[in-house]
Amino acid sequence: MLCPLIKTPDMKLFATYVLAALLAVPVVSSFAAEGTAPTQVTKPDLVVGEAKYAAVCAACHGADGNAGSPAYPKLSQQHPEYLVKQLHEFKTGVRKNAIMQGFAGQLSDDDMKNIAFWVASKKIKPGFAKEKDLVVLGERIYRGGVSDRQIAACAGCHNPTGAGNPAQYPRLGGQHADYTAAQLTSFRDGVRNNSLPMTQVAAKLNDREIRALADYIAGLR
Repeated sequence: MLCPLIKTPDMKLFATYVLAALLAVPVVSSFAAEGTAPTQVTKPDLVVGEAKYAAVCAACHGADGNAGSPAYPKLSQQHPEYLVKQLHEFKTGVRKNAIMQGFAGQLSDDDMKNIAFWVASKKIKPGFAKEKDLVVLGERIYRGGVSDRQIAACAGCHNPTGAGNPAQYPRLGGQHADYTAAQLTSFRDGVRNNSLPMTQVAAKLNDREIRALADYIAGLR
């Protein structure tokens, strides 16, 4: 029975509202059920990141990301997206390193993001090439590759200045030569296998070429 207070001319409008409401229900339910609702992206907290970095990372990588020991990489000014990816891969074992897996295992996703963006905001201290007889070879490979062995130029991905490419390729310029050489060797020997392009390139390099590249990269800025 219709409510006597609703006049006939308004019934069509009322029915339209009811129909619209009924039709909207399954749309909203489906939207929620499929989990397609937009999620809020939280911004990195640099204050929290600094504190967490000091507690977990600073002992090896330096107070501002400029590791004093050439055995450890400089993290300052590195692309934060790259750092987060590496931390995730250490944590899950995709990138093998017992020490780093232990530290990364303590970190949440937010911790990783906060740390990465904080240390990325610190300026890297420039490095220097030390072996002059190798610099020319290193520069030639870095900038032009080795065509007869299908070795691609490093600059194509990592930038002529070593600045890298955010979210894709890491910054190399100024990195400790010992660390860079160790990573290239690990890629070549199959110890590190979390980057197929790097494995393919490093597989074609000999020890002298690796040393030359690492030394040249240390002086890039």
